[in-house]
Amino acid sequence: MPTPPKSASSSSAGDDRNLVPVDENYLAPTFEDRLRLFWEKNSRSVLAACALVLVVILGKGAYEVFTAQREKAIASEYGAATSDDQLKAFVAAHNDHVLGGLAQLRLADQAYAAGNYAEARAAYDKAAGILKNNTFGQRARLGSAISAVQAGATSDGQAALKQLSADLTLAKLVRSEAAYHLAALAAEAGDSTEAIRLIEQATVIDPDGHWADRASMLRSTLPSVAETGAPAEKPEDSIPSVNFK
Repeated sequence: MPTPPKSASSSSAGDDRNLVPVDENYLAPTFEDRLRLFWEKNSRSVLAACALVLVVILGKGAYEVFTAQREKAIASEYGAATSDDQLKAFVAAHNDHVLGGLAQLRLADQAYAAGNYAEARAAYDKAAGILKNNTFGQRARLGSAISAVQAGATSDGQAALKQLSADLTLAKLVRSEAAYHLAALAAEAGDSTEAIRLIEQATVIDPDGHWADRASMLRSTLPSVAETGAPAEKPEDSIPSVNFK
């Protein structure tokens, strides 16, 4: 019986001589081919990048948790500090933290209230160094200036008050109070003209503020500029004092 001829299809079965390898030289790779080639070449780099991103995320989360716990502990320690010794210890331990600055400000206020003006001045300066130029830092600078006046360093205090009143970066409340205290000092020295000028400055800085009202009260005790220029009677409320209410 003759052997039937083999068909073309059967003769090519299992023949891999015409197969084309899929690599970067293949002219028309499919998306799957391109993805496989990319992974074969870059899998280590991709895995390393993913690992790095994961480490950064975990590190950031751990840092935030640590920071939150630390802030909570510092706040709790600040709340527990009531005596002068405790406040001083807290400041020493946290002299780069805003609560350390607030503790120092409390010490300064206490020294001022006790009439220890030189000590208060030094304490306010230290508080201002910690608190920088935030609201409480500005308050500390003002307290230092007034303490200097009360301690007898009038020229230093006046210079500091003038700097505060002229600094446009500061809060209006602080600038207005500084101008008011300068006016009170001028009135106390009998310089009505300068006192009136400073009263007007305090009023212009913060027209609706507390110190504008105090300035108006002080103005009512002074003679007009057109009058004889006799020394004005010292008003009772003209003595500089630390009052931020």
